[in-house]
Amino acid sequence: MKKINTLFALLVIALAANAQNKIDQDREAIKALAGFYKVTFNYAETFSPDDDYKFHDRHRSSAKEWAVILEDSPKKIVIQHLLVMRGDSMIIKHWREDWTYEDPSILVFDKEDTWKNVTLSPAETKGKWTQKVYQVDDSPRYQAIGTWVHVDGRHQWQSNADSPLPRREHSERNDYNVLNRGNNLYLTKDGWMFEQDNKKVIRSANGDKLLAMEKGLEQFVKTDPKSFGYAQTWWKQQENFWKDARATWDDVFATNKIIKLVPKVDNKLLYEQFFALGNQSVKENWSSEKNKEGIKKIILSYLAKS
Repeated sequence: MKKINTLFALLVIALAANAQNKIDQDREAIKALAGFYKVTFNYAETFSPDDDYKFHDRHRSSAKEWAVILEDSPKKIVIQHLLVMRGDSMIIKHWREDWTYEDPSILVFDKEDTWKNVTLSPAETKGKWTQKVYQVDDSPRYQAIGTWVHVDGRHQWQSNADSPLPRREHSERNDYNVLNRGNNLYLTKDGWMFEQDNKKVIRSANGDKLLAMEKGLEQFVKTDPKSFGYAQTWWKQQENFWKDARATWDDVFATNKIIKLVPKVDNKLLYEQFFALGNQSVKENWSSEKNKEGIKKIILSYLAKS
C-alpha cells in the first residue's frame, strides 16, 4: 500500500509539472506576439449562399505596428498595438489584446453595439486562454476562448467569436451586422500570422442569416526597431492616460451586465473624444484622478440608457 501511495504521489507531481510547463509554453507564445512589425492585411470574400450576391472588392493594405506588453502576470498578459504611419511621424493608438487564463466570464457581442456579460463554467474554461480584443478607445470589440496547442514545433491558438463589423467596412456597408470570426493565430519563423475564416451574418429577431464568407490573412513580420523611435517616445507620454482609461473601463464592465453604446454624442465618435482628451491630458499634465474623472464622463455619455 505504501508503494502505491508513493507512485500516486509521484504521478500527481508529474501531472502538476506538465500542467505548469504547458502554462509556461502558453505564456511564451502569447508574449511572442509583442514586438516591432511590418503588417500586411489581405481579405477576400469567398462564398455566398445567394447566387445574386455581388462580391465586394478584395481589401489589401500594409502598415508598421509596434505591439508592447503593458502587463505580464502569471494569468494575464496585456498587449497594446500602436499603428505607425508616415515613416515614424504619425502614431495611432490601435487595438489592444488582453490574454486571461481560465477567465470565469466573457463579454459576448450580440448586435448593434451591444455586448452581454456571460458567466462560463469551469469545464468551459479549463486550460484555456481568453483573448479580449478592444477598440482604439478601449471599448469592447470581441472576446474569444481557445486552447494554445504546442506540437511539432507549431504554436497555435484557435477560437470563434461574434464581433461588430471590421473598421475597413464599418462606414461603408450596412448589409450585415455581425462578423462571426473563425480565428487561427500561430507563430511563424519571422513573426506570427492571424488567419481568419469569417462569416458575415445578418442577425435579427428571426435568427441569423449568412450573407457571405470571407478569408483573412494578417501577417506580422518582425522589422527593425530603430524605425519606431518616435512611437516609443509618443507612447511614453500617453501611457499614463491610457492606463487610467483601462481602469475606468474595467469598473464599467464590472458594474454592467450589458454594455450598449450609442454611435455618436455631439456628432462625435467615441474614439474622437478619447483621443482629444488624451492629448489634452498630456499637454496639461493631468493627474490620474482628473484623467479618470474625464474618462468616466465620456464613457457614461455613450452608454445607452436601459
